[in-house]
Amino acid sequence: MFWTKRVVIGDGERGLVYRNRQFERVLDAGVYRIFDPLKRVEVRSFNIASPEYAGHDVDALVACLGDALGDTFVHVDLGADEVGLVLKNGKLEDVLAPGSRKLYWRGLVRVEVQRVSLAEGLEVPEAAANRLRQLGLLSRVAVAVEVPVESAGLVFIDGKLARTLAPGAYAFWNFRKNVAAEVIELRVQSVEVSGQELLTRDKVSLRVNLAASMRVTDPVAARTRVAKFGDHLYRELQYGLRKAVSAKTLDELLGDKASLDADIFGYVRGKVGGFGVEVLGVGVKDVILPGEMKEILNSVVQAEKAAQANVIRRREEANATRSLLNTAKLVEESPTLMRLKELEALEKVTEKIDKLTVFGGLDGVLKQLVTIK
Repeated sequence: MFWTKRVVIGDGERGLVYRNRQFERVLDAGVYRIFDPLKRVEVRSFNIASPEYAGHDVDALVACLGDALGDTFVHVDLGADEVGLVLKNGKLEDVLAPGSRKLYWRGLVRVEVQRVSLAEGLEVPEAAANRLRQLGLLSRVAVAVEVPVESAGLVFIDGKLARTLAPGAYAFWNFRKNVAAEVIELRVQSVEVSGQELLTRDKVSLRVNLAASMRVTDPVAARTRVAKFGDHLYRELQYGLRKAVSAKTLDELLGDKASLDADIFGYVRGKVGGFGVEVLGVGVKDVILPGEMKEILNSVVQAEKAAQANVIRRREEANATRSLLNTAKLVEESPTLMRLKELEALEKVTEKIDKLTVFGGLDGVLKQLVTIK
């Protein structure tokens, strides 16, 4: 008939009938003939395999359907302090922000919405966090924090420290609150202070490289009592190094670096102890002198070594002379020892002579070659 409109709604569809742009009724799957002589009826069909209602008249549908709303839709109306977990066929698929108002089609997909109160805490349940991470939605609705071993996590809500976190994985809803998290490493860390231009007490310019080891003992104090504890420690190491070097002469620095390390360590440890940072050790790595000072020191060292060598040489010469004098006294007192010395002298002479002719026997040789008065 010309005055009727034929409408077909499939098994996976639902239809909404509007007459004069006003909602009239819901059409389930089937074939319908709607009387519409003046062409004022509009039928909108929806695929309920995607259960979320995509229209813009949610409030109008809620008002028009009244108590019959639950036959067609799952109605969700969240409070200002509630988060909705949307489960489709028993699996978490989406998250609704506080204050959300939505409709979901009943039919092909079983939709359930679990309410989570933000007043009871902002931490996301572990199971929900794992599922949202799998769906790639966690970063959109929550602040995720992973605290490694030998570290501590700090959670700030609206700028205030809320709690500390032990090693593990956490997530916190970021609705209506400004949530921030930081991870503080508790392992031993090294700090390098390089290329510091300093003056000694005797006005010698030099460059010093310093190394220190530290660890955080109180993460809350390290984060809240000082803006950046690493920068603060670096500056205190600079000040301690400058103070220790300026109190010593160049000879004192080069002769006893251990005392320099101890002075810097004592200064810095007292300055940073109240900020939750413990300094474990401080050591001067290098003391670099200007080119001219190096040449002067090299000359001094060479002169000192030459003087030491001369002293040693003179001492050895004196010892040799004294030993020779003692030997001469013994030879003078003992004819047998004198004869032995003569034979030793003859042996040394014969080593350098290829041919030796002897006249008058051995006594003649000895008397002619060696004459002792």
